[in-house]
Amino acid sequence: MRHPDDLGAKEVDDYLTWLAVERQVSPGTQAIALNALVFLFHKFLGHDLGQLAFTRSKPKRRLPQVLHHREAMKIIGLMSGQTKLIVQILYGAGLRQAECCSLRVKDVDFSMNELIVRSGKGNRDRRTILPQSLLPDLRLQIEKVRLLHEKDLPRGFGDVYLPGALGRKYPSRAREFGWQYLFPSKTIGIDPRTGQARRHHIHPTTIRKALRRALQKSGIIKPVTCHTFRHSFATRLLEKGYDLRTIQELLGHSDIATTEIYTHVLNKGGRGVISPIDD
Repeated sequence: MRHPDDLGAKEVDDYLTWLAVERQVSPGTQAIALNALVFLFHKFLGHDLGQLAFTRSKPKRRLPQVLHHREAMKIIGLMSGQTKLIVQILYGAGLRQAECCSLRVKDVDFSMNELIVRSGKGNRDRRTILPQSLLPDLRLQIEKVRLLHEKDLPRGFGDVYLPGALGRKYPSRAREFGWQYLFPSKTIGIDPRTGQARRHHIHPTTIRKALRRALQKSGIIKPVTCHTFRHSFATRLLEKGYDLRTIQELLGHSDIATTEIYTHVLNKGGRGVISPIDD
């Protein structure tokens, strides 16, 4: 309980070391504390902490939680409507939740059987598979978006947010059907960037709540999130014999080492070893 003016680099080092050694926090949590303290001392107190020498948290390699195919399909079968189709895409194409929410109508390429992910993690674009079993539902979803867009246009809500400088260069494109979100929100909201009333994409909380309800009904006790279906997608492809390079491109990983972790979660282990007790 001392004023920050009386504290310096030693106290900051001691605190960050305590977080790593005693509290055993993750490197990310320790980094947040470090950035907050540096910001406080530099911006508010005008003190330069200089070179810090604290003990850093060690990263922990954790295996991702995956679902068996029967478990994934059981959960999906207990969902309905727009949220069901979103989870089907997460499992069927390996998208992240944010990538799926941000899909536009034009990103569904039926002729090439591909989904185009724009500005994914690391601001990279990529192409991934379009599940054939979802084609009828996707066409129906696009038709629903078309009808909703036609209702919004006369009410002045027919334009959507365009990324980057597109909104300034091509303002008319915001009203084009192809740029509408594939999974639009049910309500009109205020865009905090412009203060304009418009229809955004479905909120991630809506998906999480629907998934939580389905998980409770399923009786599956594994901790399941939307990202679990992406992990399960990668694991299923490995089980089917697809190479890591192909899976890396579909997932959008910049480093293949990130993809390699899925070799450790297969049913028979990463090396296909059979337990002696099972002989």
